[in-house]
Amino acid sequence: MKKIMFEKPGTMLYPLPAVMVSCGTEPEEFNIITIAWTGTVNSDPPMLFVSIRKSRHSYDIIKRTGEFVVNLTTEKLVEATDYCGVKSGRDVDKFAEKKLTPMGAKFVKCPMIAESPVNIECRVTQVIELGSHDMFLAEVLAVHADQDLMDKNGKLNLERAGLLTFSHGGYFGVKQKCLGRFGYSIMKPKTAKRIARERQSKKTKK
Repeated sequence: MKKIMFEKPGTMLYPLPAVMVSCGTEPEEFNIITIAWTGTVNSDPPMLFVSIRKSRHSYDIIKRTGEFVVNLTTEKLVEATDYCGVKSGRDVDKFAEKKLTPMGAKFVKCPMIAESPVNIECRVTQVIELGSHDMFLAEVLAVHADQDLMDKNGKLNLERAGLLTFSHGGYFGVKQKCLGRFGYSIMKPKTAKRIARERQSKKTKK
C-alpha cells in the first residue's frame, strides 16, 4: 500500500476529545477554554493533562490557581464548544454568552459546566514547558456524571451522551457502536457465546 509522507511533520493523532475546561476561583473571573490537546497519563492515582498556549487567558488563571475542571462536550454543545475556543475570556463572559450554567464542584473552587454530561475536577501537580504549549499535569479529584447516563447497575453509559470529538480542524459526533470489549480477542468461545446470548436477549426485550 502506497503512503504519502508529509514534508513537515505534525500532530496527526486524531480523533481527540473536544473538551471545555472551566477555571477561575471567583465568579468575576470564571472562564472556559476549549481544548483538544488533552488525555489520560496515569491510572493510579488517576491523572490527566491539558496543554495550553501561554498567550491564552485561561493559562494565567490555571497557573495561578492550580486547578480546573474538564467538561466533556456533546453534539448539542458543539456551537458553544467552538465559541469557547475562539473567543477570549478577556473580552466576554462565556458562561453568559452561551447560556451555560456554572455549577459548584466538590473539591475545587472553579465551576463545573452543568450542561456537560461528565465533569472532572482536577488539581495541577506539575507544569511542563514544551514549546508552543505548556502541559498541565493534574490529579483527578472527583468525577461527576449525569444521572440519566447511569444504568440500574451503576455503570456509566457514555454512548448515550452523544460525545463530541475534534479531528484535523473539524468537530465530529461519536456514533458509538461497541465493536468489542477489552480482552475480547482472547476470550474463550464459551464466554463469547454467553455474551452473545445476553445481547440477543436484551434486543428481544426491547
